[in-house]
Amino acid sequence: MSIQSRLIILFLITTALIFFVNVFVYVNINRIIERIEALYSSNVSLNELSERLSDVQEDMTRYLKTKSTESLEDYYKYEQDYIEQLDRLEISSVSSELLYMKKYIVDMSYTYLEWADEAVNAKRGRNISKYVDAYEECSRIYDYLNSYIYSLNNEQFKESSGNYAGLISTLRYAELFCLTILVVVAVCNILLIILATQTITGPLSSLAKRANEVSEGNLEGEPLRVESSDEVGVVTGAFNQMVISLRDYIDKVRDNMEKESAMKERELRMNASLKEAQLKYLQAQINPHFLFNTLNAGAQLAMMEGADRTNTYIQKMADFFRYNIKKNHELTTIADEIELIDNYIYILNVRFSGDIHFEKNIDDSLMNIEIPSMTLQPIVENAVNYGIRNIDWEGLITLSLYREGDRACISVKDNGVGIPQDKIDRILADELQASGLSDDSNGIGLTNVISRLDLHFNADNVFNIYSEGENMGTEVVIRIPIPMERRE
Repeated sequence: MSIQSRLIILFLITTALIFFVNVFVYVNINRIIERIEALYSSNVSLNELSERLSDVQEDMTRYLKTKSTESLEDYYKYEQDYIEQLDRLEISSVSSELLYMKKYIVDMSYTYLEWADEAVNAKRGRNISKYVDAYEECSRIYDYLNSYIYSLNNEQFKESSGNYAGLISTLRYAELFCLTILVVVAVCNILLIILATQTITGPLSSLAKRANEVSEGNLEGEPLRVESSDEVGVVTGAFNQMVISLRDYIDKVRDNMEKESAMKERELRMNASLKEAQLKYLQAQINPHFLFNTLNAGAQLAMMEGADRTNTYIQKMADFFRYNIKKNHELTTIADEIELIDNYIYILNVRFSGDIHFEKNIDDSLMNIEIPSMTLQPIVENAVNYGIRNIDWEGLITLSLYREGDRACISVKDNGVGIPQDKIDRILADELQASGLSDDSNGIGLTNVISRLDLHFNADNVFNIYSEGENMGTEVVIRIPIPMERRE
C-alpha cells in the first residue's frame, strides 16, 4: 500500500471516531438541556400570564378614568393576548393539586374577563352605578387571580427545583463520561498515528543518515535494506543505485582527468611563448604616444610638402584621438565636447566627400558647464551611422544648446530614418544589447552615455529620445541641471 493510501485510511478512521463521539456528546447534552428547559417553561408561562393580566387591569382602569380610544384599543388587545396565553398554559406536573389550581385559574380568568367587559360596556353606556359595581368585582377577582397564579408558580418552581437538581447531576455525569470517551479516542488516535508514521519515518531516517554520509564523501558503505514497496522503498532502491553509479563515475572521471592533465600541461607550455609575444604586440599597438607621434609626423610631412588640407585633416585626427584617450574618464566642458564634434564632423566629411551637413545653434553663456567627457560624440556617431548614412535625401544633423528653466539642454537632431517607439523604450530601459560595433565606432554606446549621465547628475529626465515615426528623424535631448551659482 502506498504512503498516500495509508495516510488517507488513517485520517478517515480518526475522523470517523471523532465524529461519532461528538455526535453522541451533542445528542445527550441537548436531550438533558431540553428537559431542563421544559421544567421551567411553565414558570415562564405563568409569569407572562400574570403580566398580561396586569396589562388588562391597567388599561381597563385607564379607560374607565379617561374613556380614551387608545386605552380601549389596548384593553382589547391585551384581553386577546391573555386569552391566547390561557389556552397555551401548560403545567409540567402530574400532581392533582397543581392541575386543580390551573383549572381554577382558567375558570376564574374567564369570569374576570366577563366582569371586565361588563364594566367597559357600562362605561361606554354611561351607566355609572353598573360599571362601578363591575369594576369592584373585577378588582376583587383580579386580586384572587394574582394570588393563585403566584401560588401555582411557587409550587411549580418547588417541584421543578427537585427535578432540576437531578438533571444537573445527570448532566455532570454525562460531561464526565463524554470527556472520558474523548480522552480514550485521543489516545487511540495518537497510537494509530505513531504506528502509521513509524513505518514511514524509520526508513526515511536511515536514508537521511546514509545521505549525509554520501554528502561527506563516504561512498563505500553498505547499501540500505529495502523493507517496503511504497514510495520510500522506491526512493531507497534508487538511492542505492545512485551511490553505485557515483562510484563508477568518479573512477572514470579520475582516469580521464589524469590523461587530460598531461595533455593540457604540454599544450600550456606550447602556448606560453605565443601568448607572451601576442601581448607585447598588442601593447605596442595601443601605445598612445606611438599613435600621436605617428600622426604628428604625418602632419609635419604634409606641411613640408605643401599639402595644407592633408595637414589639417591629420592634425584634427590627432586632436580627436588625443581627446578620446585623455578625457575618457574625466569631466569636461560643453565647449570641449562641441569642439570634439567639430573635429569628428570634419573627419567624416573628408572621408565621405562632404555628404554630412552639420548645423549649430549655441547659447554661448552655457558653454562652460561641465559634463562627463565623451557624451556628445557617441550620440552624433549614432545619428550618422543609423540616421542619415543610407537615406535617399540630403542628411542634416543639428546641434543646439539652449536654456530651459534651471537646465541647460543639448539637442542632437537628424532628419534620418527615425526610431520606432518600442526601440526607444528598450534603449532608455537599458534592455537593448549591441549586436556589434561598426569599424569606425569608438566602442561607447548610448547605454554607456545614459549610465554615466545618471550616475553623475542623479536627476530625473536627463536623457530623452524623440522620434515621430519612420523617416521622420530622431532627436536626442540631454537636460543638464545648471549649478546654483550659474543660474543667474
